[in-house]
Amino acid sequence: MVTNARPGRSATLFALAVSTLLGLCVRPVWAETAAPRYSADVPSKITTPDAVTTRLGTLRFHNGAPDEATAKLVYDNLDFSRGVEAFLQGMPATSVRAICNGIGGVGAKANGGVAITEQLMDARSLFLTPNTTTVYAVACLDLREGPMVLEVPPGVLGPVDDAYFRWVTDIGLTGPDAGRGGKYLFVPPGFAGDVPSEGYFVQKPRTNTLLIFFRVFVQDGDLAGSVARAKGGTKVYAPRPPGSGEPKTHFVDVSGLKFNTISANDDHFYDELNQVIQTEPADFLDPDKVGLFASIGISKGRPFAPDARMKAILTDAVAVGNATARTILFDSRDPRAKFYPDRQWFTPFIGGSYQFLDGAERLLDAQTMFFYYATGITPAMSMAKVGSGSAYAVALRDSDGKYLDGGKTYKVTLPGPVPAKDFWSFVVYDSQTRSLLETDQRTAGVDSNHAGLKANADGSVTVWFSPKAPAGQENNWVQTMPGKGWSTLLRLYGPLEPWFDKSWKPGDIVRVD
Repeated sequence: MVTNARPGRSATLFALAVSTLLGLCVRPVWAETAAPRYSADVPSKITTPDAVTTRLGTLRFHNGAPDEATAKLVYDNLDFSRGVEAFLQGMPATSVRAICNGIGGVGAKANGGVAITEQLMDARSLFLTPNTTTVYAVACLDLREGPMVLEVPPGVLGPVDDAYFRWVTDIGLTGPDAGRGGKYLFVPPGFAGDVPSEGYFVQKPRTNTLLIFFRVFVQDGDLAGSVARAKGGTKVYAPRPPGSGEPKTHFVDVSGLKFNTISANDDHFYDELNQVIQTEPADFLDPDKVGLFASIGISKGRPFAPDARMKAILTDAVAVGNATARTILFDSRDPRAKFYPDRQWFTPFIGGSYQFLDGAERLLDAQTMFFYYATGITPAMSMAKVGSGSAYAVALRDSDGKYLDGGKTYKVTLPGPVPAKDFWSFVVYDSQTRSLLETDQRTAGVDSNHAGLKANADGSVTVWFSPKAPAGQENNWVQTMPGKGWSTLLRLYGPLEPWFDKSWKPGDIVRVD
């Protein structure tokens, strides 16, 4: 029978061929489904899905690798976020640069020029939160030209800060000259020459640029005498051999001059930052900050020339950076900012550190808050001692927590006696510029030395803020302007113990209309 017949050679070969073909077809399926001999239990949290929905949009991946559209979104966002952070981290540097550019532009050049407010400060000059009751002297040094000497007169008060607004030394009352006056020698970074060891307070800063500013207190109303004393004892010059002639310092009276010392809030900010980077040693900042600025194209020895894409990103980044800084200042979420739990007054030095440190932690928002609102760093500002230095409290809101409105009437009462050995003052600032509020009142404030200032029957003092002086309060009045937001600084010069132990506290600013 056919069924019992043995297969021939051709049939056997056919069967083997079919078996081999089927094996080839099945093997890839087996390879994809069977686990490798060496395999892990992979948790889903370490893998990336093929599509992820984020604030940037949907990000897509193939076996974990981003597609072209995703890579573009990610790099645009990375450049944007670094541009925002460069604004927040670069602000101390651009603030110093803006001041030096500003005073240099009106004639007080580095290494020999001193800007001085012979008729005090007013709103025509743009500075961050200046005082209008004391004479200011401001100068910049550029140590790329070599060591420089600063001579200061007796009785002044102020700091020297470097190009990143880091404190170098105090001069005057809180400095090593202890208010007696003296000579300070500033040595450039990496300087290898001989340095005099006698007759100087020698300082070795980390940057080429130094910002010097000090106050000259007006005694017994003698403004001219205070100015003459400052000019007679202030000198800026390069060291010179004995007998080479008297160094000459060029003083520029900047009272009433219209010029700007505030760094930009638009994309010009990055040009200012680049100017700093090109002027200073490559390592004047820690590698992380140097790397941050380099990541957006700002690097020592290289031109800063963003292409159209990068320029658009940085224009957006600086807008968000500015909004971030303003929000941190005007709407702080740090409960440590408030001086008192039942008051709106807050401190620009959260934690009491002029370096914005809390142990090993850098208080980044506190640092941003300060440098967006003010200038000048010294331990004497944040760690004032009883009877010396100065203390500060800021108000941006009234007792109801609303922003201060230049078209409304407010009052604030300081219980007596106010704990200030020397004097106290209020000055008002424009919420936009953070400089003096532009009004018809030249001082933009009032202080305890103000002629005619009235005390209340219980020894307290009430100060009024409004567009027009309330009847009978002309000498206790600070003018504001409709359509303008404002803030104020309460300054205590020579603060006393009740300030430190908080047994004394100012009233809130209360709206009364």
